Amino acid sequence: MCELFGASCSRPASFSKELAAFRLRGGLIADNPDGWGVAHWNGGRASVEKSPGPGYRSHRFRGLAHSLTSDLVIAHVRKATHPAAPGYLDTHPFVHDCCGREWVFAHNGMVPDVIERPGPFRSCHPDGQTDSEFAFCHLLAGIVDCYDHEDLDGWLSRLAAIADTLARFGRFNFLLSDGEVLIAHGHDRLHHEERSGDCVLIATEPLDDGAWQAFAPGELRVYRRGRLLAKHAGRIGDAGRL
Repeated sequence: MCELFGASCSRPASFSKELAAFRLRGGLIADNPDGWGVAHWNGGRASVEKSPGPGYRSHRFRGLAHSLTSDLVIAHVRKATHPAAPGYLDTHPFVHDCCGREWVFAHNGMVPDVIERPGPFRSCHPDGQTDSEFAFCHLLAGIVDCYDHEDLDGWLSRLAAIADTLARFGRFNFLLSDGEVLIAHGHDRLHHEERSGDCVLIATEPLDDGAWQAFAPGELRVYRRGRLLAKHAGRIGDAGRL
């Protein structure tokens, strides 16, 4: 059911080994054949490439895995559920502008009831049909009036609370970035590996024999340039109101 990969480092780095392993999970060694996408940042802007085809067959994904160098990465391989047929607009990562920043989001899990929930989508209008993108817009709508990229305290707790609420509609593991921080929410299936030199890798499943650690259920972790800035313990329970 989809898989995530992310990285945040103090300086641009290559992730060829990890991305090569992750690419094979796009339909060859894991059942995620319905699209792939990679977002990486250079010069403060996100570059996003994606396709609704199987990642393991993609020559472009293979090339990116070996050539990409960045200090911030979000990648995804998809198992299509809502909608069931793969399509470009429903392929992760998704990109939307909000609060004067460009945001990138990728999700693992299912929160289909979120599509039916009304939302103040002035700041984010879904382009596709996935529950994932609707959930992304709920997150942005929840912080649009308090976001400050220089001050995490005012908006991060709001974001964590919304993530907890969305998780109660199903399964809600995600990666999110405003180009500065990497936010990782491990509802029930996410791992992190913190490496020397201020670099952290995030993946749904460990990609090698390194010192990967599982997120606590519902845990949200925030990194900037490879350093852990904040973490929130999740609250798992019944679905509430958005």
